[in-house]
Amino acid sequence: MKKVIISIGIYCSIVFCANAQTTKPQLKLAETKKEKTGLRSLKIDEVNLVSSYYTQTGNNSAITGGIGTEKLWDAANSLDLKLSFTDKKLRTNAVVLDGSMDYYSSASSDMIDSRSLSSASMTDLHFYPSIAWSRKDETKHSNFGLSAAYSTEWDYESYGGNISYSKSSKDNNTELSLKAGAFFDKWMAILPNELRPIGYPSGGDDDQNGIAFKNRNSYNVSIGVSRVVSKRLQMMLTVEPAFQEGLLSTPFHRVYFTDNTLKVEKLPGQRAKLPMSVRANYFMGDRVIFRTFYRYYMDSWGMTAHTVSAETSVKINSFLSFTPHYRFNSQTAVKYFAAYQKHTLSEQYYTSDYDISGFNSAFWGAGLRIAPPGGILGNRWWNSLEIRYGHYNRTNGMVSHIVSLSTKIK
Repeated sequence: MKKVIISIGIYCSIVFCANAQTTKPQLKLAETKKEKTGLRSLKIDEVNLVSSYYTQTGNNSAITGGIGTEKLWDAANSLDLKLSFTDKKLRTNAVVLDGSMDYYSSASSDMIDSRSLSSASMTDLHFYPSIAWSRKDETKHSNFGLSAAYSTEWDYESYGGNISYSKSSKDNNTELSLKAGAFFDKWMAILPNELRPIGYPSGGDDDQNGIAFKNRNSYNVSIGVSRVVSKRLQMMLTVEPAFQEGLLSTPFHRVYFTDNTLKVEKLPGQRAKLPMSVRANYFMGDRVIFRTFYRYYMDSWGMTAHTVSAETSVKINSFLSFTPHYRFNSQTAVKYFAAYQKHTLSEQYYTSDYDISGFNSAFWGAGLRIAPPGGILGNRWWNSLEIRYGHYNRTNGMVSHIVSLSTKIK
């Protein structure tokens, strides 16, 4: 099932800090005390919990050929645990364990079998854990990291990982960051009931024996340069080329042609993508942070897109902050897209998936964050609580809403 995925909030900011002071007797005491290293120094830095609820409506389902309901809801929960320890060379090592799960219902997925006898999915679970490790070397001004991820849903399974490296200047005002990743997916080739060969399984829980599986591989690279321009302004430039190969179409997406012929969506087996972005954070005093973002996107299927976003974090008092945000996106359609009954039989590739059509979209909303100096309800370990709301709409009529609640324990 394809759906619009809106991240829980707009997560992009650069964080800094720290200062300390001791007296001479304390310094002598510290010199005689042996610092713990290795796993003996392992500690929990923070725990983050996020819950969200997402709803979507629209009338351009690719499963029914570009027409029909896109109604969907998704309840998601995520828990991540951040650990750290110091190795024998006194380098800081960080470990992040994350477990996320979505429970969703999709009216369009229930139309894979339009006879409503047995569908592959109307409600299902999406489970996606990950683990990440990074090592920061203060003396070399560098950071090295590795991560691995797994994802499973009713019709696919995915494994992947990333490797990253960053290097800062001696004054820490400039940083070069490099990242490379690969993900390997296996998709169940579920077909609409009208287009299944005799005896071909439906893909339902009790009817999968003998069904075909297809592979999809994705590779990505990220190159970024960040710079502290002044005490108030920070900027970052990023280029993120990516390449996909394998089954890039969705077997249960229907396509209706001008003569009412029905076929399964067909797209090329390769796709190259090139997003380029610039980000700027401006600190307007102690109470206001203004974050802006622009991205240009192009790919080998003919799509181009422009994305602009802005977010302001306003600190109302010592424990309360308000964060309004807005994002605008404009994209052109891939050259293989046409609406319901607009494709001709002479075309080699064809899709009626409105996710890759041409449209403008807007995502706007706000967040309210509570972080008292003494902790929430006087509990110092309960660091913060935040609620966010987002509204998304497209010019083709699709509308969605998302509400999220997150809390941090330190």
